[in-house]
Amino acid sequence: MITITGLSGSLRAGSSNAKLLAAAARAMPSGATLAIGTIRGIPLYDADVEREGIPPAVAALKDAVAEADGLLLVTPEYNNSIPGVFKNAIDWLSSPTPDLARVFGDKPVALMGASSGGFGSILAQAAWLPVLRALGCRYWSGGRLLLSRANHAFAPDGSLADPALRESLARFMAGFVAFVRETRRAS
Repeated sequence: MITITGLSGSLRAGSSNAKLLAAAARAMPSGATLAIGTIRGIPLYDADVEREGIPPAVAALKDAVAEADGLLLVTPEYNNSIPGVFKNAIDWLSSPTPDLARVFGDKPVALMGASSGGFGSILAQAAWLPVLRALGCRYWSGGRLLLSRANHAFAPDGSLADPALRESLARFMAGFVAFVRETRRAS
């Protein structure tokens, strides 16, 4: 069984990215699960706080990511880049330095995102690439999912309203799961 941890980079109730993450969980292929994690409760990174002990929300999320076979980051785009709260959470997960390899080392990672604008989250996804490289992740570049005009993309029950979008999401998740399986076999 392949287990992927998925994180939405938005804290907003009703976030399009949280809805997209939930839709991704429903679109998982057979033999794989997507566990939805949260960045809620992660404090602003502060080395003084870290010296006193890793906050419980950070420790729990670190363990979830470390134990997963893969990581799915569902990123909003704020001011043409990565949301600060999302980057802050990843900064916590990568510290202290000895935890970096345990949490992220060679971890298969995929990016997707939603925005109300016309370009999806293309600039935020591009901004994540040097971060993922620095973390030592194995980025899956075999698919791209950019959900534009996300404020109109979801049905009242939170599912994707367009069957073609649901199919694109299912193909994306199947491709990522295949990449995670291949990475596991190679290890």
